[in-house]
Formats: sequence, structure tokens, C-alpha cells
Amino acid sequence: MNYQHLFFDLDHTLWDFETNAKETLQELFALHRLHETVTPDFHVFYEKYSYHNKRLWHRYNHGFIRQEELKWKRMWHALLEFKLGDETLARKLSAGFLEILPGKKALFPHTVEILNYLTNKNYKLHLITNGFEQVQWRKLENAQIGKYFSSVITSELACCLKPHKEIFDFAIGKAGCCYQESMMLGDNLDADILGAMNAGMDTVFVNHIREETTLKPTHIIYHLKELEDIL
Repeated sequence: MNYQHLFFDLDHTLWDFETNAKETLQELFALHRLHETVTPDFHVFYEKYSYHNKRLWHRYNHGFIRQEELKWKRMWHALLEFKLGDETLARKLSAGFLEILPGKKALFPHTVEILNYLTNKNYKLHLITNGFEQVQWRKLENAQIGKYFSSVITSELACCLKPHKEIFDFAIGKAGCCYQESMMLGDNLDADILGAMNAGMDTVFVNHIREETTLKPTHIIYHLKELEDIL
């Protein structure tokens, strides 16, 4: 295929959410002395947070909960795992998390290298993200990768979320291209891969964690350097 436009997801695809989130929560864990009131083991707390974060993001992506609910209830549910029903603390943790997190800069290996490679080959690069508008822009700025993207489509801008076809239609329209010359690259089998496939776009499943799947994306890669073999 003669691809000209490449649409990337950001979190878990280029920007290493797990590393950055863990560092952020470690800071908040110490700041709020959660080792005294919640659990002495940060890693146990982080596991509970990660479980509820993933679960609630799935619900958010499918329209079952609102953005504000996602933001603080992932903290609320993590605290409830330790029999602490403190909504005030949950909201403070949420606000602190969203303030500190975008300043983190960890990217997956070869991110900058591959963005330079694709730019030098004259591909037009774009982002489609369900992440929060202001947070995502701060991530791009602080990680110094915003300059590579011709357009950044957030769910807030498009007024819809991946995996719904409407956000892909919006992105294609904003980029001024067509599905036949475009490809979606992301880590989320539901939001990125199935969503793009249903919209009629070829896909690259960026499978950093070697997740098993019965889906048949156009390509599967296990690290970003492999894009040089495809594009």
C-alpha cells in the first residue's frame, strides 16, 4: 500500500504511560504519606491503581462513565481496596496526578529515532488519542515530540472516543486524506486496532507487552524499530 498518513496513538504506544504513571504515583504516595494510612507497600497500591485505571478507561472509552468520574474514581477505587473510603483524598490524588504526570518524559525505546525516520521519508504523522486535551498537549511538549505531528486529534476535540468510527472520520477529515492512504498505529486492541479496522483503515498493532489476540491487524510489531521493516 502507498501509505502517506500515519495516525499514532500516544499513551502506551509512544509515551511510556506505565513508567511515567508509576513515578508520579510514587511521588504522591510519599507526599500524602500513604505508607501510614493505606499500605506500607507502594507496589501493592500501584497494582490496585493500575487495575482500576485500566478497567475505568475501558468504561470511559465505551461511554459508560464521564471524564471527571474517571479522573478521581480510579483513585477512589484503589483506596477502597484498602478499606479507606476517603473521597477528599481520592480527589487530591487525582488532581496531583494530573498535574505531575504530564511533566514526565519517558518514551518507549526508539520513539524519537522512528519519528525522525518516518519524517525523513515524508510521511505525514498525526495523533489520535482518547487522553485529556490539556494533559496530552503537555506530554507532547515536555517529551519534545509534538513537532513531529501535523495534527493532534483528541477525543475532546472530536467530541467522540476511539473505538467509535466518528473519531477516525474526524481525523481523516482534519488531515485532508483518505482511508486508503492511511494507517493507524496503536497498542490498544479495542480502541486503536478494532476501531480503525471497523472504520476501514489498515493497522499496526504496537504490541509492547506481547499480548495475545485473535484479531488480524495488517501488521504486528513488538518494538517501534520494526516499523523500518514495514514503512
